[in-house]
Amino acid sequence: MPQDPQNSKNGDPTQEQLDRRLLKGNIDTMRSWAEIDLAALERNLNLIRSALPQPMKYVSVVKADAYGHGILPTAARLMQSGVDLFAVANIKEAAEIREMASGWPILVLGPLLEEEDSALLEYDLIATLSSASELPRFAALAQKRKQKIKIHLKIDSGMGRLGAWWEEAGELIAQTLATQEIELCGLLTHFADPSDLAFTDLQRSRFQKIHDALPAVTRENLMVHADNSSSLLNLQKDSIFNAVRIGLLQFGVSPQKESLFSQLQVEPVLSFHSKLAIIKKLPAQTTLSYGRQHQLQRSTNIGIISAGYGDAIPLHCGNRADALIRGNRYPIVGRVTMDQTLVDLTDAPDNLEVGETVTLIGKQGDQEILLTKLAEDADTIPWELLCSITKRVPRVYTTNRE
Repeated sequence: MPQDPQNSKNGDPTQEQLDRRLLKGNIDTMRSWAEIDLAALERNLNLIRSALPQPMKYVSVVKADAYGHGILPTAARLMQSGVDLFAVANIKEAAEIREMASGWPILVLGPLLEEEDSALLEYDLIATLSSASELPRFAALAQKRKQKIKIHLKIDSGMGRLGAWWEEAGELIAQTLATQEIELCGLLTHFADPSDLAFTDLQRSRFQKIHDALPAVTRENLMVHADNSSSLLNLQKDSIFNAVRIGLLQFGVSPQKESLFSQLQVEPVLSFHSKLAIIKKLPAQTTLSYGRQHQLQRSTNIGIISAGYGDAIPLHCGNRADALIRGNRYPIVGRVTMDQTLVDLTDAPDNLEVGETVTLIGKQGDQEILLTKLAEDADTIPWELLCSITKRVPRVYTTNRE
């Protein structure tokens, strides 16, 4: 079981120590910033856990810098809240978590380059085995170091990406079980299109055939996972699956309505804000920004926001999305540029001032711009938008439990 860092005997940090490491910032000096509500993250995790039957394990996916939320602060709070395993994309992400605290299993979902193999033992990581070429590499390293390497074996049941193709997986499984230096800890697959129920069922049945062909003694101790929050439609008592991978749901992005988790009232964890840099009046018929994609039909007050696609505002949301100022909605006009975004403030109060907070994702008053709505306006998906929040945008964390 994961260790409690508050009572750890091997040097893990306490909650107070973890909180001190979080990025602190004075928003008065920031042009734009992302606020991360770690208390909401914890509430989401507890809500999701309550919906899972025991002994279903919680695999927390925190790849891509925890979907733009910041891997260290979010992983620290998730540790305090109690996850069973962290899943990351690569060695760098895994090392960041391991250097912060020991005791939590960490699964590297992506394939390793050969020069990265030694990190599996250095950081006590679990590798995802996807091909026969990886097995002798891992075995040779383990034999040299006189240690076992832990793996989850990935089956390609129809995604066409990582994993041993399901019809050819038997030979790799046999080789893995015969390799003493390798410890098989899990079996996983990845669903290509959870909204396509028929194809997902086909993938599930292919995967189950592979699982059922394993020796009974091997199956007993495996972590078996395929579902994420989108694909989990029910929790059958006789299911082979004993773990669920949770990514965006823990950060407050609800899955499709068919999902078991779609009714959970998760809270958005991230909000994005900027500031009003300039207010200017332009005459009717003036065209705005690159490409002249918006023409003013009247004399118009234009506000320039101190952020663009070089921060977090999607390039293609111009003339579609809104911004919130003083709890009111104002349309984004013209093409979004790298460093600035234009809004139509003609109907705003006369006393609106430079320096006021502009919200692009999140709440102001009784108004809210949802991440999913901004993604829709920008013809993208929420997780791409989150991962597009650049390094020049400070993350400001709130940590108080409610």
